[in-house]
Amino acid sequence: MTQTPPWWQSAVFYQIYPRSFADSDADGIGDLGGVRDKMGYLELLGVDALWLCPVMRSPQADGGYDVADPRDIDALFGGLAAMDALVAEAHERDIKVTMDLVPNHTSVEHPWFVAALNAAPGSPERARYYFRDGRGANGVEPPNNWPSIFGGPAWTRVTEADGTPGQWYLHIFAPEQPDLNWTNPEVGADFEKTLRFWLDRGIDGFRIDVAHGMAKPDGLPDMASVETKMLVHDDDDPRFNNPGVHEIHRKLRRVFDDYPHAVSIGEVWVDDNARFGEYVRPDELHLAFNFRLAETPFEAEAVRSAIDNSLDAVANVGAPPTWTLSNHDIEREVTRYGGGKVGVARARAMMMVELALPGAVFIYNGAELGLPNVDDLPESALRDPVWERSGHTERGRDGCRVPLPWEGKTPPFGFTTGEPWLPIPAEWADRTVEAQLETLHSTLSLYRLAIDLRARRHEFSGDHIEWYGSPTGALAFRRPGGLICVLNTADEPIHLPPGNLLLASAPLVDDRLPADAAAWLV
Repeated sequence: MTQTPPWWQSAVFYQIYPRSFADSDADGIGDLGGVRDKMGYLELLGVDALWLCPVMRSPQADGGYDVADPRDIDALFGGLAAMDALVAEAHERDIKVTMDLVPNHTSVEHPWFVAALNAAPGSPERARYYFRDGRGANGVEPPNNWPSIFGGPAWTRVTEADGTPGQWYLHIFAPEQPDLNWTNPEVGADFEKTLRFWLDRGIDGFRIDVAHGMAKPDGLPDMASVETKMLVHDDDDPRFNNPGVHEIHRKLRRVFDDYPHAVSIGEVWVDDNARFGEYVRPDELHLAFNFRLAETPFEAEAVRSAIDNSLDAVANVGAPPTWTLSNHDIEREVTRYGGGKVGVARARAMMMVELALPGAVFIYNGAELGLPNVDDLPESALRDPVWERSGHTERGRDGCRVPLPWEGKTPPFGFTTGEPWLPIPAEWADRTVEAQLETLHSTLSLYRLAIDLRARRHEFSGDHIEWYGSPTGALAFRRPGGLICVLNTADEPIHLPPGNLLLASAPLVDDRLPADAAAWLV
């Protein structure tokens, strides 16, 4: 008897940045009620599962990734009842719901950290975090030279109860995000409690934030080279990818094994394929984000190399690959591929490439509308902590987080009846959901059709690909089920291989595939 593969193995996940999706209470900030209001749209789009960025209780110093209570929903997003209602409605429509969890750090407003500040050096309360004495005379220097991902040092000095300058605490990200010490068994026990809390409420899995970051090296040694970027593949960075992280994931997997329907998805920035594959061994994570396609220029050879690399990274451990072109932390693909009509054409083509590949696909909200980054937001509107932490030298990630346009001719395009938390460009009038649903050849219509074909057609079966011969500047591969995908990154139209055209991202020109386009054949 053939065993049915798990639902997540080839699922299309739709990433929702809740602040920017839809607002149901007129405060200008998207919420879970807004997501629930748009559930019909998500069903129409055809996605299998949602991935919700953080909605737990948080002071929002870093868009919710600073969690004060991981077992509650922030009132900003509608509270716990709104989450329960959303999960129930999604399940009625046969859509799974996964959510972000943040195991690497907490908020400074988490009860544990508040207790740590009120406790003495060496206390059990401080042992849940990384509190250390400073270096130099009177401890005025940080304990090591690590930088924060968001700029500045990765250490902040506290004032002790008696008013004197005291110890320092570690925060790989913002000062409002103190790192948890996973060598303390209380930390793992509490995280298991969090996992079971949500799984028992019907959540179908989690995207684990910074899944390569929870384990720190013994002694917290200095970095040989003090550099930092948002998140990059750097296997020599002692802040990440330490061997101890794998025992943490094994412990978490034992929890997931009690919930066979659920999936764990790790955010893993690791360059070496053998080390990447370790995260998705059968007793660790189910899936791990691979960002190769999102980092690859629109060039056939580079795309082919990224695909091969991504497949190789999981082949030895038998895990499904994952594919994504954008998320809430990186520039949108339309802008990366050149912007304007060219950027949209190339983004449409690359969507067809990723949906043709075996494995799980993650679509960032707004990609299906062909939205570009908004790189000209006024400085007064910027909210990303990167802007302040960098001394106003890095604008941060707000440009890919601008709210979605739903309907109408003028901003805020039905996103809210209030003032949106980030301004929406007036030139998005032709990119609204309403406008694109009424247009057969819109980017949204192409996404809907591509997702539907991927779900229905047997030609998309098989867990590997075979490369076809193709002209310079193009690539072509075949799935075992019979699907052929062709991408043209050259300047001129190309002839297609034999087969019946199933779908193309742009109209053919004299039976040839134009530049900046992709096609599926069977």
